[in-house]
Amino acid sequence: MKRYELHDNQWDAIKELFPERKGKGRPGRPPRQMLNGILWILCSGASWRDLPERFGPWKTVYHRFHLWQKSGFFEKILSFLHLKLNEQGLIDWDLWEVDSTTIKASKAAAGAKKKPENKL
Repeated sequence: MKRYELHDNQWDAIKELFPERKGKGRPGRPPRQMLNGILWILCSGASWRDLPERFGPWKTVYHRFHLWQKSGFFEKILSFLHLKLNEQGLIDWDLWEVDSTTIKASKAAAGAKKKPENKL
């Protein structure tokens, strides 16, 4: 198993959410390969063009990411996992959400312009 990729048990937990391919034409890349490529980019912080070849063309992975993001597919996966893990008693809801008031950032971190220096 490579870094930032789903283990078999993780994939088994969500693979039923991915529709089976229907229709004619050239088959698309497997959804697990695409999801692993997306996770690699999100976890590594690399640019799309730096995606390793084992995930396929970076444009294909990016296109799938964009489609899944736009359609709400990632939210569907997260909701499914919430329900499944909650049924198994594996979620501690007291630790699930972070209150934004506990995270302080400077104005510059939010994009504010710095004050000009006074030169004598």
